[in-house]
Amino acid sequence: MKEEPKFRMTSQRQVILEYLRGHIDHPTADEVFRVVRRDLPRISLATVYRNLETLAEAGLIRRYGGYGQRRYEGNSDQHYHIRCLGCGRLEDTPLERVAYLEQDAKKRSRYVITGHDLEFQGFCPDCQSSGVIESKRSRRRAGPRA
Repeated sequence: MKEEPKFRMTSQRQVILEYLRGHIDHPTADEVFRVVRRDLPRISLATVYRNLETLAEAGLIRRYGGYGQRRYEGNSDQHYHIRCLGCGRLEDTPLERVAYLEQDAKKRSRYVITGHDLEFQGFCPDCQSSGVIESKRSRRRAGPRA
């Protein structure tokens, strides 16, 4: 029988984990790399990617895909998110979880409900002030180009 490899908390993983747990934003691996490199000048981007995946597999952080690059967070509690449609920023929202959604879904389906994710979408303050919203509206009104 094959034995599962044991997880070991290295100093690199600890620095990455502490960075993620100290922020409500959900950085990409590149963003994590730029920050943790200040404390670990010899760390490579490949090592950051590998450690992020290891921490996610161990259940210590969460990873999110879609909308471009994968993003990571250190808050593994159940909570909601808000995503900017302009720049792709993903942040926690300060809302209480709504337990009745799971109860209602269980009643209306034949599923065993184990949890739920909720993501709000909109435009962050930076994109609002930079004119991204108007730019996106103009492209929608213009329609597809022939």
